[in-house]
Amino acid sequence: MKPEQVIDQFKTTGALLEGHFQLSSGLHSTVYLQCALVLQFPENAAAFGRAIAELYVDQGIQLVASPAIGGIVIGHEVARALGARFVWTERDAGQMTLRRGFTVSPGEKTLVVEDVITTGGSTRETIEALVRAGANVVAAASIIDRSGGNADVGVPLSALASLKVLSVDPSACDACKLGDPVVKPGSRKTTA
Repeated sequence: MKPEQVIDQFKTTGALLEGHFQLSSGLHSTVYLQCALVLQFPENAAAFGRAIAELYVDQGIQLVASPAIGGIVIGHEVARALGARFVWTERDAGQMTLRRGFTVSPGEKTLVVEDVITTGGSTRETIEALVRAGANVVAAASIIDRSGGNADVGVPLSALASLKVLSVDPSACDACKLGDPVVKPGSRKTTA
C-alpha cells in the first residue's frame, strides 16, 4: 500500500481534520487524524493491517500489542494477518500496563502497533510495560507517523505513511494567541 493511498483513505472518510486541536500529547496542531473514522470500515482496517503485517511477515512475530484505545483495532488486524496473538496495554493510575489477565511469555517476539504516532509517548510506554513483563519487543509500527520520522520509540519504527505536521506547545500556538477555541477530539483526557 502506497503512502498516498493511506492518506486518500483518511481524506475520503473524513478522518483527516483541519482546525485547532489539542492532541493527546497535550501539544496543539492544525491537523488531527481521527483514525476511528477510517477504521470504522472493516475493509480499511483489514487492508491497513495486512500492509503493516507485510513489513514483518518474515520476522517470526509471536505477539502484537497496542496501547488502548486507538491502537486496538489496527493491532488486532495486524495480529490476524501475521497469525500472531494480540494484547493491549491500558493506563492504570497513570502508568501503561497489561491488564485483563494478559500475560507475556519470556522473550516472546513482539511488535507494537499504534494507529498514529505523534511523539511516540504511548508507544514507548507500551514497549516499557511489555519489556517489564518479559517480552522481546523487536519493532513498532503505525498507520501514520505524523512526526515525519522524528519520533524515537526505542526500537525500529515503520509507518504506512509519514506526515510532517507541526505540533506545538500551547504557549507557542498561534491559534491560541488569536483566541481560537481548541478542540480535544482524542481518546485521552488532557488539560490545557
